[in-house]
Amino acid sequence: MKRSWKEQFLASVAALHGRPLLRFFASRLPNSADAPDLVQEVYLRLLRLDRPDLIRCPEAYLFTIAANIAHEHSLKRASRPPHIALEDAPESELPTDVESFTTATPEDEAQRMQRVRRLETVLSQLSPKARATFIWARRDGQTYEEIGKQLGVSRNMVKKYLQQAIAHCRKSLDREEGG
Repeated sequence: MKRSWKEQFLASVAALHGRPLLRFFASRLPNSADAPDLVQEVYLRLLRLDRPDLIRCPEAYLFTIAANIAHEHSLKRASRPPHIALEDAPESELPTDVESFTTATPEDEAQRMQRVRRLETVLSQLSPKARATFIWARRDGQTYEEIGKQLGVSRNMVKKYLQQAIAHCRKSLDREEGG
């Protein structure tokens, strides 16, 4: 059976960069046992690409994705409260209202996922550096200097990437909303 181009692409990425990605994550994580899971997340994000052949520097793009995933992972770990068994928690700290246990309705979740997919589509149309700049600045709150250091570009170039990304997002979302 013939494999699809995405399967072939992913197999070649895994063969060429699988071990370096594992080392990359293992060197940056407090628990290196998480590294294989994060490598899988890199592969999943690569599978979402429509045209990987348009990537000018695949290795840099791959490790930019990996750096983003490592950063997201560390943010998640930092924002998670330490695990406390329910029976060990002081009664005064336990929630008493039922609303704190309710979840979003399926409709709310569907709308949220639709917004996320729409934003992912708009962001996927940006160059890798403009997309990374937008995410690092808006989601992660990084400074122009921090972003410039990660991308190996000047502060002014970071500003230009961010301006491009914002203009593209506004234009695309306005067009979608009929504005």
